[in-house]
Amino acid sequence: MKLLFVFFWAFLFLFPVLKTDAQFQWPDGAKAAVCFTYDDGLDCHLDVAVPQLDEFELKGTFYCTGNSTSLFNRMEEWREIVRKGHELGNHTLFHPCDGNKGDWVKPEYDLNNYTPDQIIAELKTANTLLKAIDGKEKRTYGYTCSNTVAGGEDFTDDIQSLFIGARCDGPIPETMKGYDVYKTPSFAVVDLSADEMIEAVESARKKGTIVVFMFHSVGGGYLNVDAGEHRKLLEYIAENKDDYYNATFGEVMEYIKSRP
Repeated sequence: MKLLFVFFWAFLFLFPVLKTDAQFQWPDGAKAAVCFTYDDGLDCHLDVAVPQLDEFELKGTFYCTGNSTSLFNRMEEWREIVRKGHELGNHTLFHPCDGNKGDWVKPEYDLNNYTPDQIIAELKTANTLLKAIDGKEKRTYGYTCSNTVAGGEDFTDDIQSLFIGARCDGPIPETMKGYDVYKTPSFAVVDLSADEMIEAVESARKKGTIVVFMFHSVGGGYLNVDAGEHRKLLEYIAENKDDYYNATFGEVMEYIKSRP
């Protein structure tokens, strides 16, 4: 009887720990999910990011604006990366942002001057453009400048019929409970070392949650990450592939939505 009493109290103390460790089941026993996303449809994505991802058999999501010069000049190469298993995501036609972000936002592309109907119309048109490139009907959205408001109104609810998920910015989630696939936080990378990025990945592993990287330039350019540091991050994920579930952002969002 005394032994049963000890087991009972041990269970009460250990149950919260066990529950936390098993808060979410990732595929194949992985401890966390890792998504690599790249914004603006840049040449360096084709020249540096994709070859490095392919080297380690990892998948990425590329949020292309409709007016990307790289998308125009190298359309067949963008089409080819989808055949390899990467994802093309919607990043609007003209990259509108909150004008308070800086003088670089033109008045005609200031989200404060948009209406929710206007941004939705732009997103629908961008979806048509991307479908013409990759043939896909399911797609995800990368909020430009992580802005979710147009003309003073939050348009998050309005996009749910257009996309299977949407990425903004924010910290690594502490739990997957209540995770909103239409306002997913992501970790913006600017001039970070591989060690700093790996620290973020390990933080997600400890929490049992997810880290979504938001890259722009890789190997030189604005909001840059050094190509060598980017490669070291990918190498770390590949070397610890049993711990991390990597897929395109869309695939991961669909997996999360499929879970009870």
